Amino acid sequence: MDLDVVVVGAGPVGLTAAVELARRGVRPLVIDQLDEPRHYAKAVGLQPRTLEHWERTGMLTAALDEVRTMRGQIVYRDGEQVARLELALPPDVPYGFTTLPQYTTERLLAEELHRHGGAVERGTALVGFTQDADGVTLQLRSSAGERTVRTAYLVGADGAHSVVRKGLGTGFEGDAFPEEYMLGDVVLDWSMPAGYGVRITRAVPGAPDDVLVAIPLPEHGRYRISMVAPPELRAAPAAGSGDGVVHGLESGRAPAVADLQAVVDRLAPAPTTVSDLRWSSVFRISHRLASRYGDGRVFIAGDAAHIHPPTGGQGMNTGIQDALNLAWKLALVVDGRAAPALLESYHAERHPVGEEVVGRTVRHARQGFDADDPETMLRREAQLLVGYPDSPIVGADGEALGVRPGDRAPDARGLRRDTATDPLRLHAVLAATEFALLACVDDAAQLPEIGAVRALAASCGLPLRVHAVVAPALAAAFADAGEPCLVDGAGDLAAAYGMRGGDAVLVRPDGYVGWTARPLTAAGLATHLAVLTGASLPEPPVAMA
Repeated sequence: MDLDVVVVGAGPVGLTAAVELARRGVRPLVIDQLDEPRHYAKAVGLQPRTLEHWERTGMLTAALDEVRTMRGQIVYRDGEQVARLELALPPDVPYGFTTLPQYTTERLLAEELHRHGGAVERGTALVGFTQDADGVTLQLRSSAGERTVRTAYLVGADGAHSVVRKGLGTGFEGDAFPEEYMLGDVVLDWSMPAGYGVRITRAVPGAPDDVLVAIPLPEHGRYRISMVAPPELRAAPAAGSGDGVVHGLESGRAPAVADLQAVVDRLAPAPTTVSDLRWSSVFRISHRLASRYGDGRVFIAGDAAHIHPPTGGQGMNTGIQDALNLAWKLALVVDGRAAPALLESYHAERHPVGEEVVGRTVRHARQGFDADDPETMLRREAQLLVGYPDSPIVGADGEALGVRPGDRAPDARGLRRDTATDPLRLHAVLAATEFALLACVDDAAQLPEIGAVRALAASCGLPLRVHAVVAPALAAAFADAGEPCLVDGAGDLAAAYGMRGGDAVLVRPDGYVGWTARPLTAAGLATHLAVLTGASLPEPPVAMA
């Protein structure tokens, strides 16, 4: 075998998969057919769930130095301001909604990949592949000619016209919106307050609304604007690469400043100048979902698996979460710590998420957002409500706790440890490359069971750290016994997880609850870990085909 993993596509999704593999000691070959990264502000929304993961991996500070925080949205209809939405976040949303041009997101991820010893091989295209029981044979083409590479696993993050998806032969059913849009990365000289998205519509008798949407970007006065394309820019054939998929940027049809200015003159509530055009394109929108996210040793993620309207900035972030879900499992399998059957859970967990996101964004594009419950809406758009309750690799022993297997692991504040003089947050303690067992202890008599659990964690073959969570009264007993612990000073962790003494929660490396126990026993934990490693894997409830 030449390689363990080949990742096709160096966009945000492919780079995330590569970074997460490299972080775990698996160095993939990342290829991209482009000679240089594109300077496109195609995807610009960065959701709190993505920032939450970047905090656990050390990327957060670099990202926060670059982003623009979204303060809200201003809506105009037929020349009048009809709404001003302020983004008041619920207390459990860890970060605000932000914007970051896709080219900056890709740069940050590429820098992180470089720190872990990886790089992108550019100017290299995947021509085709065949797989067998032992691996995947790839045909690659570059300026140096064609070559054949053998890899254990292949990940396709190569966009809506994915060569990997086509090679799998998986269905990609859906439809296209009839309208074509213009996108532009520009500076707007207007009086709108900084940090607010602006949506302006004007009714057109017998036709769709005339529309201008402006999303603020990090630089002063810079926006990514979108609007309906004029007829003269709609005349060229639609994109599709011969595969019938009409989605994405249209090569060769770049609107000029005058094209964008004409729409702004028509719709802006006050005179506004468009300048400093960095990039523009015509854009088509489809909504499609792959019938399979993987088959055998080949997987797809991001736009290769799901495409949909950009409403709510869900696409790139959903793809990043695909990559996070797949990478930790793939790394365990490549290292021999888990059986290949673990990878079947990728489709089982992520395909329902893609289906929900496609349906929701299409509904929002046609009907607008339903703000009857603003806090729930914000949590959903922040991707904090994504869960895997029906996954074949999550489970519970005994009575239910306050969190369910498959839920996103909530954060908790006010934790203390010996030596640390300031309180800690749980998410700052958890490592993105490890499983974490949170064991709630309210009696020193439980110490022997904690010791047995620690011994199991050290010998199970998985990266698993045990955190004993204790009330302040027990901190001295743990210190005397030489046992590390997290002191839950205000009971915030116990309340967030609905735990009491003797309970436990296993948090996966991707920040989801994998298993709960009431009460915790080493034998029960061993049974669940056997499910993960493949020593005793159940049949997955969702078929791969």
